[in-house]
Amino acid sequence: MPKTKTAQPALNQNPHRVSEKREKVLEVAIGREVRAFRRQKNMMVAELAQQTGLSIGMLSKIENGITSPSLTTLQTLANALSVPLTAFFRRFEENRGVVHVKSGEAVEMDRAGTRAGHQYNLLGHLGSNSSGVMVEPYMITLTTESDVFPTFQHDGIELLYMLEGEVDYRHGNQVFLLKPGDSLFFDADAPHGPEKLTKLPARYLSVITYPQSSKP
Repeated sequence: MPKTKTAQPALNQNPHRVSEKREKVLEVAIGREVRAFRRQKNMMVAELAQQTGLSIGMLSKIENGITSPSLTTLQTLANALSVPLTAFFRRFEENRGVVHVKSGEAVEMDRAGTRAGHQYNLLGHLGSNSSGVMVEPYMITLTTESDVFPTFQHDGIELLYMLEGEVDYRHGNQVFLLKPGDSLFFDADAPHGPEKLTKLPARYLSVITYPQSSKP
């Protein structure tokens, strides 16, 4: 009897999408964004002028990249269009952060709640960035000296990918046996952590993501 396929959730992002053309001139980039956000709200230039107190002529110059608006003006436009001020700069061509960590060169560090025998190697860190999301990728190694400890609980989403060994990993009131090649993707606000170190040494990738405004 053929198996019934489980409906898969629709994913909004296409990882192979070609990026939008980025502007080299800041004024032009800002102007394109202002026009795009105004049109998204089905607003005429006159309506935006009325809401912001700017003249129609000034708005036309801004949208066409003819003038360089002040930060005060941009903040006024951002409030009227209900977007963050930084949204006006998203198409401006600028350097983007990248971190390349060679094998054996990851930074060993203590993370909040680190226990004996748990080795955390940070694989990269970008700090504040245009996405508004912080990402902390770790390689975690557990040995025969590792403690089993009370569960973690912090903001964000976490992905575990098992590379070596076996661990019984708790999330909330469930326990999952993780073997090499297994992954666990979960809301990190629920109590979670290794409950039983079944086969050691054990190594797994832990990728934690959270808004820039919070810290796990």
